[in-house]
Amino acid sequence: MGLCLLCRSLTASLGPESVANIAFGPYGCPRDTEPSAEPGALIGAMTTLSPLPSPLSPATSTHLAGCPTACTWVAMASRQAPLGGLAPHCLWLLGVVLLMDASARPANHSSTRERVANREESEILPPDHLNGVKLEMDGHLNKDFHQEVFLGKDTDGFDEDVEPRRSRRKLMVIFSKVDVNTDRRISAKEMQRWIMEKTAEHFQEAVEENKMHFRAVDPDGDGRVSWDEYKVKFLASKGHNEREVAEAIRSNQEIKADEEAQEVLENLKDRWYQADSPPADLLLTEDEFLSFLHPEHSRGMLKFMVKEIVRDLDQDGDKQLSLPEFISLPVGTVENQQGQDVDDNWVKDRKKEFEELIDSNHDGIVTMEELENYMDPMNEYNALNEAKQMIAIADENQNHHLEPEEILKYSEFFTGSKLVDYARNVHEEF
Repeated sequence: MGLCLLCRSLTASLGPESVANIAFGPYGCPRDTEPSAEPGALIGAMTTLSPLPSPLSPATSTHLAGCPTACTWVAMASRQAPLGGLAPHCLWLLGVVLLMDASARPANHSSTRERVANREESEILPPDHLNGVKLEMDGHLNKDFHQEVFLGKDTDGFDEDVEPRRSRRKLMVIFSKVDVNTDRRISAKEMQRWIMEKTAEHFQEAVEENKMHFRAVDPDGDGRVSWDEYKVKFLASKGHNEREVAEAIRSNQEIKADEEAQEVLENLKDRWYQADSPPADLLLTEDEFLSFLHPEHSRGMLKFMVKEIVRDLDQDGDKQLSLPEFISLPVGTVENQQGQDVDDNWVKDRKKEFEELIDSNHDGIVTMEELENYMDPMNEYNALNEAKQMIAIADENQNHHLEPEEILKYSEFFTGSKLVDYARNVHEEF
């Protein structure tokens, strides 16, 4: 009669003398010859002798329950063998149980599938954050904007775990690059030129990424992607079977998707049509797909993004924004002092942005045109205003220039990293 892996290993470890006294039950495994044994006691006996992993797999637990008198094995072995000889048997038993438990567990591929789905989704969905653009897609201020236009893609070296001396030196290297005339101070014009250069880096990075993303939605490589092709990829990233979705679309069948996915699809469809340059054919080329993902690359898509933001913030329906509308708090309530502080900062930051940069004619109203100019990352006039504001943040001696001591002292504003001992180290770094 065949034995299971557990009982076969026990048989081998106990030896023929012990096994001779054991009868076999209907499972092909040892059956208790002593009625006094309690079913399932093997688990308790093993736990006493050597701790078991918890929880056991269903398969292991089922076998132990199905072999209730196997506990007698342990008892019989302990009676027939000295205590010192019992330890190897227990170790054998524990090892076999672990082996059975591991082999019985189904492979968990869910996390892998989730990672793949998230990666596929990030390749085809427009990003929530746009580097070098003043506002997020939801109308929030881009808190990292100044760091993005000052550092560009070169953000390495300013992490918290980086040695401060190295960070200071790198910051001074950047200072020297911005300081074109080498007079050891940065003017607004020099900062404007630098901002435009770093913004161009972000633009080029988006172009390179778009090439990869476009290939993901254009498997046939014909250089054009239809809305239906994109829809198939989107739903596949949400867990639907790609072939089934494609077949359903071809046969005009209804596709069952959850409410959230349907809402996202509707918004994406509007955006898709806006990215389709005239004459509209509902097919996006690689350049049009770039505008679809990154509206800052197209004047038409930038207008669409501005229109969406105004629609979300405009409370009286006049298609422009007043200061109270722009600084209105997001939906939610303040529950504690920390939340109140966050909300206070929200109002202060947005009020400053509205009055100093967005409302260019200072009439208390922001039109769509003003908001569009403010959000256009390649607007040179806007870049000059940003340069002046960035200098003013750190310009302690009020000479309208940025000097090494000042940029080191306000390093957190420019790099996100606070560097200490700025005054003592500035000459050394130079």
